[in-house]
Amino acid sequence: MEEWVGLKWHDYVTRQAMGEFPEYAVHLKDEARTLGVMFRAMGGDPALSLVTAEPRHFQIRRRFLQKLAGTHRKFELAWRDEESLRLPDRLALFPSRKVNRELYLWLAALASLGEIHHHSWLHGNQAMVQELLSRWPGLEPMYQRLVKHTLQWRPEPDSLRGNEAKREAAIRQALIHPGSVDDLPEALTDPWPVVLWLYPVLGRGKLKGQIIGDDNTMSKSGGLAKKRKRRRAERVDAFDKDQGLMLFRLESLFSWSEFIPIDRAGDDSEEEDADAVADDMDMISVSQDRREASSAIKFDLDLPSEENDDLHLGPGIHLPEWDWRRQDYREKFCCLQPLLSKDAVPSPLPEHLNRSAQTLRRQFSALKPLRQWERRQLEGEELDLDACLERVVQHKRGIGEVDQKLFRQCKQNQRDLACLVLTDISLSTDTYINNRQRVIDIARDGLQLLSEALTASRDPFALFAFSSRRRDHIRFHHIKSFDEPYNDTTRGRIQALEPGYYTRMGAAIRQSIKLLQTRPEHQKILLLLTDGKPNDLDLYEGRYGVEDTRMAVQEAHKAGLTPFCVTIDEEANEYLPYVFGSSNFVVIKDPTQLPGQLPKLYMNLTR
Repeated sequence: MEEWVGLKWHDYVTRQAMGEFPEYAVHLKDEARTLGVMFRAMGGDPALSLVTAEPRHFQIRRRFLQKLAGTHRKFELAWRDEESLRLPDRLALFPSRKVNRELYLWLAALASLGEIHHHSWLHGNQAMVQELLSRWPGLEPMYQRLVKHTLQWRPEPDSLRGNEAKREAAIRQALIHPGSVDDLPEALTDPWPVVLWLYPVLGRGKLKGQIIGDDNTMSKSGGLAKKRKRRRAERVDAFDKDQGLMLFRLESLFSWSEFIPIDRAGDDSEEEDADAVADDMDMISVSQDRREASSAIKFDLDLPSEENDDLHLGPGIHLPEWDWRRQDYREKFCCLQPLLSKDAVPSPLPEHLNRSAQTLRRQFSALKPLRQWERRQLEGEELDLDACLERVVQHKRGIGEVDQKLFRQCKQNQRDLACLVLTDISLSTDTYINNRQRVIDIARDGLQLLSEALTASRDPFALFAFSSRRRDHIRFHHIKSFDEPYNDTTRGRIQALEPGYYTRMGAAIRQSIKLLQTRPEHQKILLLLTDGKPNDLDLYEGRYGVEDTRMAVQEAHKAGLTPFCVTIDEEANEYLPYVFGSSNFVVIKDPTQLPGQLPKLYMNLTR
């Protein structure tokens, strides 16, 4: 263990001018896992991003830094806002690796209590230190150690003059005895940074620091931004079902539409030009090379005309949406429109699925209800001969109470469960995964095979698909209800599914919850098939969309349902543990395996 070496303040200044103490440096990327565990364990917001802090400029008189060129210094200091926790990329302030690491731990613990504002920097930090030490007395030795080293790092008040000296003395007093200082004397220069405290937000807007665990570098080619391969986000150990510090920024998980260089409205209820922004994206031309030929693919995002659209099943259903910024629901904020395809033609099972379907029917038929005789019933279809014989023996011996249950009855043993399958058919499902298959083709095959299996097991099931174009038009496609039989009509509706618009997932889940709650079965499963994260044209992107979907999943749990997500999104491990919980989703790495894996996942889920 490294020991304190007793350096003077001027020695510190000299070492900092040469790069501080690089031999004792501790890096944020190496401590991220531990910091995440500590942050959430102390009650910090589990959805915050962990980002490297941007340097802050401090104006300090030249005469105090005689060995430095210039009067301005840059320091990376800790701060947080409602979306991110900012910590220095590395800490090498002290000649001890242990102390530098403890500074990271202290700042993460302090940040778990909240955000600091400009008007409360002095009082707020002192109050937070007091509260943290009262909650967690075990941190007291570490804090005292950090204060001792920090005071030696700071300039001596005797080396300063006038109000600068008084201010430094007051800061030292506040560090040693938190809560004892009310005001700082005004001076012409900035105070030497207090590395044990949090600082106010450094501007609002786009992140400029590095997001730990997520390479968000972008490149541009032909005027269209394209995403480079990114590192997978690092998640903390023992990721709890509903908690965890996300070591990446949700807004950095770009959807297809986010690559388009068009200004987007932040909130269609607050921005007057939200509709205009969305209309700008209605017609988009994307150049794409395919088989060594350059061709232009044009996506028309206008809604179909009334005569060409699917059949509307009613006037629309108004649903709430969770606004994480307000920490409240927006009642009747979304309009969901149930639709029925009018172009679907009753069709048999596609020929290439026949062999797989036959195997699944044989396997799932073992799960179907069996007729079994239940003995010793008060009434039934016929006499239970064994019970009658025992009654005669009891009567002749005159012992015990005469049994009146002399019948047997044949009953059907039902699997007491129902399943609703909700499929994402957003625009991204039009993507080709090989030379002949798109994501939508794989999804259709998966629905076909799963339906064949569930029909063989006689489990009640329903099929729906969804896409969206802003909050006032969420398309909810009716494929099969619980009461409808699975036949060629249903198969035709599945084969008629085509890529739609965007992915307002929360509203679709809430409507599915309503439908499942009407079922009498004890176990109710909501199975979601998707290929990407929640996303829409308006404010429904980034953290907003993820938080609303997470709240909808929690509503499903509270309603007694079992929500489970199956996805082919390679980046799903970065956000689905936060949305569904660590054990309530699965990622299919090879999309072509989805049709065959889906029935197996269902069987494992219902055992």
